[in-house]
Amino acid sequence: MRSVEEIKAEIMAEAKKTGYMLNPDEEILDGIIEGIAINENQLGYWSCPCRMASGSRMADFDIICPCEYRDPDLDEYGRCYCALYVNQEYVDAGMPTEPIPERRPESKQNSKTDPEETQKIKDGGKEIKVWRCDVCGYLCARPGPPSICPICRAKKDRFEEFSMK
Repeated sequence: MRSVEEIKAEIMAEAKKTGYMLNPDEEILDGIIEGIAINENQLGYWSCPCRMASGSRMADFDIICPCEYRDPDLDEYGRCYCALYVNQEYVDAGMPTEPIPERRPESKQNSKTDPEETQKIKDGGKEIKVWRCDVCGYLCARPGPPSICPICRAKKDRFEEFSMK
């Protein structure tokens, strides 16, 4: 089980080596990396914390960080879907908080290895819930809500447990 700090160091080193820019807002950056660390420890891979993982590495291959949608999102919106990666134009524009469209095809969004995984993933008795920001609608899957929304910067208390029922 790797720590958040170890994963953060790896992400930062990889971004520097490949010339990508990470979100300069440390609170947002740490929240996203915490979600990646949770997913690595629960699922065994760096599933994007802003998307619902199926629990199957092959089914989620397109959303393993850095996901295949990162570069098109950076080109078009200046940031990736979860705002881990950003470009200088996005930062210079004041880091706009509008959500960006989901590029992942709906057919992949709904692929599940088990129907009960729609809302939670259990591993070793630890429950992962889906949290929704009531300001911008951002969704993430993790044990508790993030301390700050990476999209609109709303605080933790603006998140509610999300259910598709």
